Order: sequence, then structure tokens, then C-alpha cells
Amino acid sequence: MNMSVVELDRIASEYNNKIEGFQKIIHICTGTGCVSSGALKVLKGLRDAIDSEGLTEKVLVKKTGCHGLCERGPIVVFGNDEILYQTVGKRNIEDDVKLLIATIKDDQIAEKLLYRGDDKTKRYVSTHDIPFYSGQTRLVLALNGIIDPEIIEDYIVHGGYRAFAKALSMDGDEIIEWIDKSGLRGKGGGGFPTGVKWRSCKTAEGSPRYVLANGDEGDPGAFMDRSLMEGNPHAILEGMIIGAYAIGSNQGYIYVRDEYPLAVERLSKAIGQAREYGFLGNDIFHSGFDFDIEIFRGGGAFVCGESTALMTSIEGQAGEPRAKYIHTVEKGLREKPTNLNNVETWASVPEIINKGWEWFSSIGTELSKGTKVFSLVGKVNNTGLVEVPMGMTLKEIIFGLGGGIQGGKKFKAVQTGGPSGGCIPEEYLEMPVDFDSLTKLGSMMGSGGMIVMDDRSCMVDVARYFLKFLVEESCGKCTPCREGVRRMYEIVDRICSGNGGEGDIEHLEELARAIGLGSLCGLGQSAPNPVLSTLKFFKEEYRMHIEEKKCPAGVCKSLITLHINPEKCTGCMRCASECPVGCITGEKKQVHTIDQTTCIKCGNCYDVCHFDAVTIE
Repeated sequence: MNMSVVELDRIASEYNNKIEGFQKIIHICTGTGCVSSGALKVLKGLRDAIDSEGLTEKVLVKKTGCHGLCERGPIVVFGNDEILYQTVGKRNIEDDVKLLIATIKDDQIAEKLLYRGDDKTKRYVSTHDIPFYSGQTRLVLALNGIIDPEIIEDYIVHGGYRAFAKALSMDGDEIIEWIDKSGLRGKGGGGFPTGVKWRSCKTAEGSPRYVLANGDEGDPGAFMDRSLMEGNPHAILEGMIIGAYAIGSNQGYIYVRDEYPLAVERLSKAIGQAREYGFLGNDIFHSGFDFDIEIFRGGGAFVCGESTALMTSIEGQAGEPRAKYIHTVEKGLREKPTNLNNVETWASVPEIINKGWEWFSSIGTELSKGTKVFSLVGKVNNTGLVEVPMGMTLKEIIFGLGGGIQGGKKFKAVQTGGPSGGCIPEEYLEMPVDFDSLTKLGSMMGSGGMIVMDDRSCMVDVARYFLKFLVEESCGKCTPCREGVRRMYEIVDRICSGNGGEGDIEHLEELARAIGLGSLCGLGQSAPNPVLSTLKFFKEEYRMHIEEKKCPAGVCKSLITLHINPEKCTGCMRCASECPVGCITGEKKQVHTIDQTTCIKCGNCYDVCHFDAVTIE
């Protein structure tokens, strides 16, 4: 089926006529987070109830991608953000479905399902009123939570594939000039100017040319790319088609890690639908342009997020990086010119073509344009997915959108950029989040992971965690990364175990310099960052671990002892009920004690005590 702009209008009109017949449209999040919380059961329960109530012709229930408020899933939204219900079905699906039916039939608001503010008294009805949503600028995620990702017509009715139709009226150089002037930079971590990369690939000698989408996010706590692939796969496809047309490519690949089965499923359906409608294949839009896309499922190696390792993996070899004496835009996949961008970067392209480079360039900062999607996780009240303009401060993101620190505890640090990034302390909360500002602090934006930590986080232990991750994920091809990172991990592990010694900090710094200079790829070159940033901002914690054999955060078990202060203990028995090994004894309303011979130092008693009776020494 060959497509045209007239045909796009017809499809949009027919789908509009179809959905306009419904009196109410209900969106249920079926992203991975909500599915794991029971969203599919809510979906089935609501559809069954609508059928039994005879409302099938009046009410449309749509499954959508991630709405972002993952902490409160499953999420159900009525209409155009008119009513948002959260944690639906968490307590009792049957009861909550009855509340949903009451809203459908009688416009009766279910108070118990509404989002509540920090004070737990104010309830919000519309997403426009909830600070988590109202503080965002959603461009890439604009259709997440609105369209059904498995129905191409739903994407078309919201303007889908119009950007490509417009791009066909431009030549490749003009498209690249728009992308260049927009200021779009790679959103997978490198931040390289997208237009420069496209132009370099277009002018490189050799054919065929390839366009690749990197959906292999492997950072702990990161799920931006997954949510985009699950929630709006056609935006990624359209961006790739435009890019392929601009640089003269006829073949594209989307590299997705195998741990993302829902993303693979929805991308596969989207590609099939795009082929059926003629957006992929031969003579697209009667233009003489041929282009197709295939999915390549990666094995889950973190190193395959690196460009050359990713391409080596697609070639059927072990995912190992190679030295970049020649850039991949000149000799990449199969030694041919290759343009690789992150899936979020590709999804930004259609909006730039639709609205113009001036519009995109007006958002963000002087050197970091547009928006960025972050996964906000850790010790923050509203964990989930956020999209903000470049330049928004860490404080605005964590305390504005994120709702502050869980349990009212004190903010300590935020880890940005995953294992390649660094930990940023409280004194830099006013720092704008953009490519260059974070780099100056020894961190990086990375693909968009943002892990918030409170005062119960030990920064030495945090460095150990990321080093252990990198030791396991190193491909082992080059000695500095293979041996150096392992040696750094052994030193930090020894410090956490209470066996740190004089000279350990200096040794870590020396190893960090050598690894950064000598490693083959970005994984090894940035591997020391978590250690260097924690040493830079939290060196006193390292000193206390080494010299005083104390962990001030109370995390490193070899360096702590838990006690109950008899003057503060009320005998409420909360600590005893939460102890997993039963080492806390005492009668109700009597002082409790901890048996040090059986205590596993998990810290549960400290966390649950409301009277500050439990102390860590």
C-alpha cells in the first residue's frame, strides 16, 4: 500500500470518526512498571465490567505506554487528563473497578483513588494540577499515555508521519541543516551534535549507508528508552526514516536488549504496520526512496551500549569495542558509513521537522537545546519518568517533580549518568541539568538515569556498587579496564570491610588516572568517575572508613553496631516486629535490647523506630 498525504488525512479522519462515537475514553497505563503492578488485570476487569453494564458502545478503554508516575501505578486516566486515578487495583481490583464504573456512569469521583500531596490531605483530580506533571515539558513523551502504541492509526491521528511527508519536500542537506540549527545533541550520553554526525555520514565515501537506533540502555535505575519504545514506537521509526532519507540510507536497525520483551513486541508490531501502510519498504510515498528497519536483540551486555561494540554485536561477533582511529560515520557496521543515535534522539526528529528548528532551539540552554527524559528513582517520593527542559535545576527536579525525599529524610547526593557518571552533593542542587554543567562536576547526563540518595546512603558503598557492576560488565578486551577496574573494586571493598589502610585513597586516584587514559572505549574511560566524584565531595567518609573504622551512614556492616537507647525506648515493639532474625527482645512498654551475637546489622530497626531510640555506632 503506497501512502500519500491525502491518504494520511483519510486514515486520520476515519479513526477520528471511530473514536468520536464514544462518550468516554479511558487510558490505562500498560508500560512495564504498571503491568508489574497488575495493570493488565485492571484492564481486563474494567472491560468485563463495561461489557456487563452494556456500555461497550459508549466507553473506549485504551491501553497506553508509561504515564511516568511509576511509584503510583497502575495508573488510569479519564479523557484528556480530566481525572487521574493511581494505585488502582492495588488493594482490591473488584472494588476499584466498581469505583471506575461509578465514574463512568455518574461522573462520581473516587476520592480514595486520587493522587494525594505530600501533606496527605490535599487530593488532586487532574494531571494538570499534580506538580509531578505540571512541572514537566513533554515533547518526546507527549503521546505516551495518550495513544495505543499498538495501533498505527492512533499515531497518525495525532500527526504521525506528517513530519516525514514534509521532509520529502526538502532535500537531504536541508533536513540536516535543520537538525544542525536546532541544536539537537545525542541523548544517549555523549551529547554529540546530531546534525554534525548526520552530515559526516552523508558525505562519507562508501555504500550502503546504515542508520542505527540504540535502545540498549544498561544503566542501573534507567528505563527512559524502554518506556519510549513501549509507549510510542512509531516516533522512533519516523525519526529513523527521516534520518535515512536525509543521509541516503536504505537499511536501519534498532538494537534492543533482550530484557525488554514488551519493547521488542511493540516495536515489531509498529514495524509491521509501517510496512503495511507503506512507510517502510520500496518507493515510499511514491518518492523512489527505499528503506526498511530490522530489530536486533542484544544479549544484555552493558558494553554493547558503546557504538562499536553494538555494531560488532549486530555483525554476529562478540560485543567488544574497537579503537576509533576511523569514526563509525565513515566505517561502522560492516565497514560501511553508519549513523547511530539513541532512540530518544530519533524520537525528537519528527517534532523538529514539524515545528521548525527555531522552535526546538528556543527550548533549553545556549549549548543544550530541547528537553531530556530522566528516570527519577531512589529515595525520592515520586519515582518515575520525567521530561524537562535542559537547564532545569536538580532541586526543581528532585524536590519539585520528585516531591522531595522519602520519609522527610535529608538529601545527601544524586547519582547522574549511571556507572559512567558521578555523585553530586547537596551544595550543587541549584546546578542546571545540561550536558556541560554536569561534566564540570565530574559527572555526566548519560542516558538519563538519576538516582537520589538520602543520609542513609554510604558514598563509599555506592562507589563499590558501581565498580562491582563495571567489573562484571567489562568485556575484558583491554588491560586497563579489565584489571584496573577490578583492582579499584578490591580496594574499595576492603575499605568497606574495615580493612582499609594508609595510601588507599592515593592508590585509587592513581589507578583512576591510568584507567581513564588507557582504556579502549568509553566504559573504561569513565569507569573511575563514581570513585573520583565521591572522593571529591565525600572524602571525609573514606577517611572515617579507613582511619576510624566507622561508617557514618550506618551501611557497611563490618563497621557498625546497633544499640537501643533505654532512655528513648518506649517498648512499642515495632523494631522487634521488623527484625528478620528475631534478635530484639523485650516486653511491650518495656525497654528492648539487641542480641549482638545474632544481629545481622540490616538496619531495619533503625529505619522503623519513630523515637530515635535505635542508634548506629
